[in-house]
Amino acid sequence: MAIKPAIEAEFEFSVPVVIVGAGACGLTAALSVAEQGVEVLVLERDEHPSGSTSLSAGLIPAAGTQLQKEKGIVDTAEQFAEDLMAKAHYRNDAVVVNAVATASGKTIDWLMREHKLDLHLVEGFRYPGHSQYRMHGPRSQSGADLESMLLAAASQAQIDIMTSASVEDLYATESGEVVAVSFKRPDGLVETVGCEALILACNGFGGNPEKIAQFIPEMAEAEYCGHTSNTGDALDWGLALGAQAEDLGSYQGHGSVSVPHGSPLTWAVVSLGGIQVNQLGKRFANEMRGYSEHAEEVLKQPGQYAWSIYDARCEQPALAFHDYKEVQALGGIRHADSIEELAVVTGLPLAVLREQLEQVHSYTQGQQQDPLGRSFTSEQALQAPYRAAKVSGALFHTQGGLTVDSHARVLKPNGEVLPNLYAGGGAARGFCGPGADGYLSGNGLLTAVVLGRLAGLSACSQLQQRDDN
Repeated sequence: MAIKPAIEAEFEFSVPVVIVGAGACGLTAALSVAEQGVEVLVLERDEHPSGSTSLSAGLIPAAGTQLQKEKGIVDTAEQFAEDLMAKAHYRNDAVVVNAVATASGKTIDWLMREHKLDLHLVEGFRYPGHSQYRMHGPRSQSGADLESMLLAAASQAQIDIMTSASVEDLYATESGEVVAVSFKRPDGLVETVGCEALILACNGFGGNPEKIAQFIPEMAEAEYCGHTSNTGDALDWGLALGAQAEDLGSYQGHGSVSVPHGSPLTWAVVSLGGIQVNQLGKRFANEMRGYSEHAEEVLKQPGQYAWSIYDARCEQPALAFHDYKEVQALGGIRHADSIEELAVVTGLPLAVLREQLEQVHSYTQGQQQDPLGRSFTSEQALQAPYRAAKVSGALFHTQGGLTVDSHARVLKPNGEVLPNLYAGGGAARGFCGPGADGYLSGNGLLTAVVLGRLAGLSACSQLQQRDDN
């Protein structure tokens, strides 16, 4: 990967806007460009576009949507922004957070209205940190279905997507203006295409073990459940062009990935009163701080695993998730009609397990306070029939990246804008602040879809301004 002098660029064709990556960010950006009547080309490394989007639950948080209004849910961009800021302990970029929160509801409505995405509002439980029901996604709650919807919309809009096209080098002027990109085909053939604007939508560096060891050492030995093509190319290109990068120690982890199946057990089962215990049968952390930072807590336990313990009531909303149904089909969910049977199917010590469940019951009744800091008083006590799943902590994707402004334009360390470079999704600095504890559920797809939308519109606006001048 390199930045080559613009004068060396030789290309037979040029496209006003080139996008690297055909996940949710790249496709949303492409749809935004195409609706402005501007030609766009999406370059995708893989033979079949999927990326981190397909590996997710496909849920996008947004405020003030038509779906919320139809359900009588009053939510505002200001409230959403405050949730994002509070979860990150106010260590994220307030200007960008507010811009994205403001655009989030309009973006969901636009995708449904103009591009016929069949989305629904997830109800029945709230993810930690969200003050309202605001998760929007496919009815299957599968990221693969969200990706398919976006690809269908791109096809309908006649957007050119070139797959098996691995972008290698950028050609740029001394001021950092990108004039062309080169990409390699599977047969080794290298092609070059000119551009007037470049949008980096190729995610972060979760698939790069060296970068993880450098920036996120606590997750260096964790299982990586993200897309292997996320090798940090956008970060490398941006830095080489003189961009600033921030919060590179930030990531989305998950403290409940089924062992050995590798699929996430939805946090819904915990949100409704479920708990986690280690192999000694003891709870070890406040499960409701957030599932991202909980990954590291699980990895600290003996054997680097835990058991998620919940009941049939907690399981109900989980049954709507594709990942959960997959774990269930693979035999990853244990059933027990009593505490004694629960101890048998998990191999946990009965006396300790009974004590933990009795303590949690007393917390729900308000008789005692949880020393780990979780409030149980608004939750129902667990009761038979029980469910249990063996889980570990994992890394899903990185959240640090190139610094962008409220228009998704990539910035230099002095705050100046790079001439024609945009970034979204994992390629851009997210909203988590410097660590995993700032991750609010859905932040990954939020930055992908909404920053993708803003990047596409901003690129077109810049091109129009050039034409006018």
